[in-house]
Amino acid sequence: MSKKKKVFDYKRDRPWVENLYIVTQLGLTMAGCITFCFFVGLYLDRWLGTKGIFITIFIILGVIGGANVVYRQILEIIDQQENDKTNSDNGRG
Repeated sequence: MSKKKKVFDYKRDRPWVENLYIVTQLGLTMAGCITFCFFVGLYLDRWLGTKGIFITIFIILGVIGGANVVYRQILEIIDQQENDKTNSDNGRG
């Protein structure tokens, strides 16, 4: 009998999977912020009878807010990686 080759080996593919997770998280965060703000703008436009002005304003706010959240997430990831590196360097003494 022949052994089946694993399609996915977590130990071998771990860095790739972690990077994919980070990119997916950042993309969904940005899309979520923009989508939420779009629907808020749509609701306000329908309620006040305006034609797209609040959608435009809130999409811009969604892009700015999403970029801010993504930026903070990236800083948190970088800080965590630096702490992990520092902790692993201190343990080698």
